[in-house]
Order: sequence, then C-alpha cells, then structure tokens
Amino acid sequence: MSAAVDVAPLLIPYRDRDRDRDRGSSNEIHRLVPSVPSNGPGASTASQRLASLDVFRGLTVALMILVDDAGGAFPSINHSPWFGITLADFVMPFFLFLVGVSISLAFKKISNKTTATKKVMLRAINLFLLGLLLQGGYFHGRNHLTYGVDVGKIRWLGVLQRISIGYLLASISEIWLVNNIMVDSLADFARKYYTQWLFAIGLCSLYMCFLYGLSVPTWEYEAPSMNLSSFASGTQIVYCGVRGSLEPPCNAVGFIDRVILGEHHLYQHPVYRRTKECSVKSPDYGPLPPNSPQWCLAPFDPEGILSSLMAAVTCFVGLHFGHILLHFKDQKQRVLLWSMSAVPLLLFGYVLVILGIPSCKPLYTVSYACITAGVSGLILSIIFYIVDVKHFRKPTVLLQWMGMNALLIYALGACDLFSAGLQGFYWRSPENNLVDGTEALLQAMLHSKNWGTLAFVILEILFWGLVSGFLHMKSLYIRL
Repeated sequence: MSAAVDVAPLLIPYRDRDRDRDRGSSNEIHRLVPSVPSNGPGASTASQRLASLDVFRGLTVALMILVDDAGGAFPSINHSPWFGITLADFVMPFFLFLVGVSISLAFKKISNKTTATKKVMLRAINLFLLGLLLQGGYFHGRNHLTYGVDVGKIRWLGVLQRISIGYLLASISEIWLVNNIMVDSLADFARKYYTQWLFAIGLCSLYMCFLYGLSVPTWEYEAPSMNLSSFASGTQIVYCGVRGSLEPPCNAVGFIDRVILGEHHLYQHPVYRRTKECSVKSPDYGPLPPNSPQWCLAPFDPEGILSSLMAAVTCFVGLHFGHILLHFKDQKQRVLLWSMSAVPLLLFGYVLVILGIPSCKPLYTVSYACITAGVSGLILSIIFYIVDVKHFRKPTVLLQWMGMNALLIYALGACDLFSAGLQGFYWRSPENNLVDGTEALLQAMLHSKNWGTLAFVILEILFWGLVSGFLHMKSLYIRL
C-alpha cells in the first residue's frame, strides 16, 4: 500500500512560529511538544495546536486502513491498476501535502543553518530506516506467522522512504531558500518564497525530462516459477526501445529503478497485475488471461526513485499552504487564499489529462500530482473552516486523536504488526484466531463476505481511534 504517515515531531504542527524569523532573529529548530488545542477565535497565539491538521492526518490514516483492508473486497476503492485516480490513490499525496504544511510550521528560529540541516538529515535517515524495517520484507503481514527477509531481495523503497525524501528536500529548501523579507502584502509573500517555488519547478522539470526524454531499451527479468496461469516461468524478454512511454512495461520510472536498485529489490506485486491485460478479474487480481503480455509478472516499485522526486513537489505545495497560514492571520482570508491556490491546481491537472498527460499514481505524473494536491488543499480548507473557524470539534475528535499518533497506527495497524501479532495466538489451528474469527463472525451476521469485511475494517478504525484517544489522555505520543 501506498500510504504515508506522521513523523512526529516533524509532522505535529503548531501555530507558534511568529515574525521573529522574518526579522532575522534566530534560534535552533525547536522540538515540538503537545499542547492544548486552540479554542479562541484568533487561534494564532503561541503553543496552540492546529486541530484541523490533526483531523486531516487522522482522516488520511483512517482512509489508508480502509482502502488497504477493504480494497480487496471493493476493488473500486483500491488503487487504480494504472491510469486514473481512485480513493486509495489520494492517501499518499494527502500525507505528503501534510508533511509540507507541517514543515512550514515546525521551523521557528534558525540560528545555525548547518546544525538545522544535520538534524533534518538525521531525521530523514531515521524515517527511511523505519520504512525499510516495516516494508522491506522482514515482516510478512497478516496471515503469515513468519518473519525474515533475504537481504538479496530486500525492498529498498516504500511509503516512509518516499516521505523521507520529500521531507528532506522540502526541509532543506525551507532552511536555505527562504528570503529574509518581512511579509506585509502578497507581493512580499511572493518575493520571500519565489526561490523555493523555482526549486520545486526545477524538480518537476527534471522529472519530465527523464520521463519523456530517456530512451528505455529492451529488458528482461526472471518470472516467478509459480503463477496463476500457464504463463511460462524463467527469463522473460520485454521489448521496448522507445522514448516517452507511460505504459507499464516501457516507462523511464521503472527503467531507472531496475538499473539502480535491481529487479530483485523492487515491489514484486505491482498494481498493473490488475489491468485487463494481466487479470481476468480486472480491476481485481486474478489469473492471467490467455496471451497476456510478457511484462505482467515483472516487478515495479510504485515508490520508485524518479517518481519520488515528483512526489516531493506535493510537499512543496503543502509548504505554500503552511506559509499562507503563517503570514495571513485572518481565518477567512486563509481559506480564501487556500481555495485560490487549490482550485487552479485541480483544474490544471484535468487540463493536462485532456492534453494527453494521464493521471497515474505509480508514475506520479504531473497531472496526478496537480489533481491530488488541489484536492488536498480543498480538503484542508474545508476541515480548517469546520474545526478551527467554526469550532465543530466533537464530531472529529476520533480523527484528531488518530492524527496525533499516526506513526503508531501506521506501524501497528496499516503495516499489520498488531493483527499479525494477535494471529500468533490461536486455538489448535492458525485459522482459529481472534482476528479471523471476528471477521468471519461479521461476514456470517451480514450474510456477505464483502460487507462483513467492510464492517470489520470500520471496527478496526474505531479501535485505533480509541487507542489513540487513550494515549492522548495519557499524553503519550510516538515520535521519531
């Protein structure tokens, strides 16, 4: 799955950065600690936590669990097999967007840019290593009471690794590329951050140059010996020799990963196995159809090197929204400026689709980045207006709690560490465990396997919401 996660304190935002940074006064990056959520109408004083960001992050965590665990029962909400955008395809951009917003709020006064950079690099490395542990193949997940990985086949990239790359690039730009200008108007705002915007445009341009300019040669891979049809195992040859292709077999994103990382270190169950060319049950996984193309069983990493550069641009969009939050104190003005930023992004993304640049989450195309970033901005605007302007907090309190401990929920819930641990305690047979038993009971009660699974996932989300609430009452927050 693709989803992302809180890297507190880096992603635990507070509205306590004042104008000292604009005046050039400085101090080292401060470590944020939980405080009482804001209740006042201004909501701009120091140490007041932005509740809407916690709610948005909690909503994203809940969405991640929903699409991961119920996507098999309802393929329409699962990741798109290749082109197009489904509900699951918003999870990763939501997290990257929130990373950017939070970075803009996490830096208050910087006395030593070199020291700040070292801290950022250390946290990025920690996040990358945690992702390697959780998604590198060591833990086998639910229904697999085993662990361990062949280091010759460890998956180097993944969800947290992508977030670490975006966090690193966005944080470095926030430290080094922000001009020391007092912001008293929109023109001052543009002059203060235009270098940062140019850097983000540069990343986007670099991605486009490689995506459309790199020639992808014919390549081969070792197909698995066991598969779902008469597809021959052994060495398979994929004929390419093209430039600028966005199709699964011959794109530059996969080519760069195969060259740098090696095919054995990529994700072995890519989403394009659910395309019509590769599955008789498309858009779900299924047996290979007759005369399926050679690339159907090839590995491909949805969090690859080149696509992660483009994904980092979503963090820069989040930075922009965070800067608006910092410099414009009127609540309605913030919502207006956010909407004025989000709507053009959304429309531009759809214009790119019309012009021939399709939305593709595995490649993280520009159209996909613009559409998902625009939706992220609109959702933040809506949640901010409801939670922080109108102060409707009670209906969203579970999501707010989940957002405060998103890292814990990601590791234990989304990565199935908790459910796999529970399955380790069973009665006589591994199938007789609390997790599978509860899901089977709900399926029997609802007389439907799919709806029973959905009910189980909803209970799972509620469970993690209550666990997060308990931890919040104890002032316990898991952070890197």
